Amino acid sequence: MFEDISKVILLSDMDGTLLNSKKEISDTDRAAIGRFTALGGRFTVATGRTIQSFEQFLKVLDLRSPVIMYNGAAIHDFVRGETLYTHPLPPECREMAIRLLEAMPEAGGEVLRADGTYVFSNTEYQQLHTRLCNIVPEYVELPDIAEGGWLKVLFSLAPEDVPHMEVLTRQLGFDKKADFVRSADIFLEMLPLGVSKGSALTEYRKLDGFSDFTFVSIGDFDNDLEMVQAADFGACPANAEDCVKAAADLVLTRTNDEGAVAELIDIIINKCGLA
Repeated sequence: MFEDISKVILLSDMDGTLLNSKKEISDTDRAAIGRFTALGGRFTVATGRTIQSFEQFLKVLDLRSPVIMYNGAAIHDFVRGETLYTHPLPPECREMAIRLLEAMPEAGGEVLRADGTYVFSNTEYQQLHTRLCNIVPEYVELPDIAEGGWLKVLFSLAPEDVPHMEVLTRQLGFDKKADFVRSADIFLEMLPLGVSKGSALTEYRKLDGFSDFTFVSIGDFDNDLEMVQAADFGACPANAEDCVKAAADLVLTRTNDEGAVAELIDIIINKCGLA
């Protein structure tokens, strides 16, 4: 599996994994990524972020491999400026989102498309998400957002309200038409049925030149679970949710504030016999 480091690609989650509590990439992790790529390894990320909100990290990471975006609904190549794969939500997602907002009007929310982010309920929690992503969205009523190409819908709520919306999605039967996954304790995302970072990893293997790669993944939260399971070797930082720890091949000793990605990279380099 680790015979040739040039055939190893590391997919890292961003928030809670590569980013520390200050939403920064530490010098420790950056140095380790540089060491890994200098030896021939490939590094990229798998994120719930949009193409636009991820651009702020491009110069810091200097990524040369495609990036999994929108929690698995797209794969984008920033070098070529091309979206290589998308799996949008079904047309009925608009009515589903409208009904959820009618039932829980306190929820914030946004629709994410390849061409931008469309905020339809600008609550305090939604404003927090906008600041975290460092983007300038469009503000528009939910029924007025253009049909087609919806890659995900993000709802932002108080932590104690997220379980209530999860129950509501099941009561309305929406869980049969789309997947609903927590990406943080205040975010619940509507994704295309069967789509996750893990399903995107499967699509990644089909891209030109990647069929014979060893895929290593690292993530910390519910929305990383399938990716950790789908990788040839799945890891998680010490701060990961229990469900991710249970699924991982390796639970690291460091948290995202202590250089967990760097710890994993050192392990990979050791496994490749290059330490």
